[in-house]
Amino acid sequence: MQEHTIERLCEQVLRRICVELEASGRHVHLTEDQARQLFGHGLTPERPLSQPGQYLSKERVTIIGPKGEFRNVAVLGPARSEGQVEISLTDGKVLGIKPPVRLSGQIKDTPGIKIRSEKGEITLARGVIAAQRHIHMTPEDAARFGVKDKQVVRLETYTDRPTVFGDTVVRVSKDFSTRVHLDYDEANACGFTPGDLGRILL
Repeated sequence: MQEHTIERLCEQVLRRICVELEASGRHVHLTEDQARQLFGHGLTPERPLSQPGQYLSKERVTIIGPKGEFRNVAVLGPARSEGQVEISLTDGKVLGIKPPVRLSGQIKDTPGIKIRSEKGEITLARGVIAAQRHIHMTPEDAARFGVKDKQVVRLETYTDRPTVFGDTVVRVSKDFSTRVHLDYDEANACGFTPGDLGRILL
């Protein structure tokens, strides 16, 4: 019993000084109109994601580049004001696309891509990015960690292959849940497994 209590206390301390890591695979964001063109209806929630109000939809698509394609790509909801495709740099090599490293929503001067479903196909003139690693954070946690919105920090991962990542952007909002988002290239590089933690280095 005492050993269990000590372990629980250690876990609580770690959660106070660390942030939970998540790996984000390739995925697509669509407008309401784009979803209807591809599926004949809006997006259908399948399960919620860690960020409040965000969800994995039941719909899947194929993304098609000049050199290759990926099938069964996740579509995340809710619908957005403009379509966006987030891939890793490794994905870009397979597709024949060189995505710039950007924060979500920063799609000016980005490559386009074709998106296909069983019912239709659309072409995005722009919107393909490799997501810059970032930390979603509540205002309360930002105050506790001593960081502010858009601040760039280093992140030390407590993973199988401990790594220090630079250029990690803090994004603060009352609508967020505090999580680090890495893409699969980064997650594989540090040996990530679900439940791993990281520490912000100022």
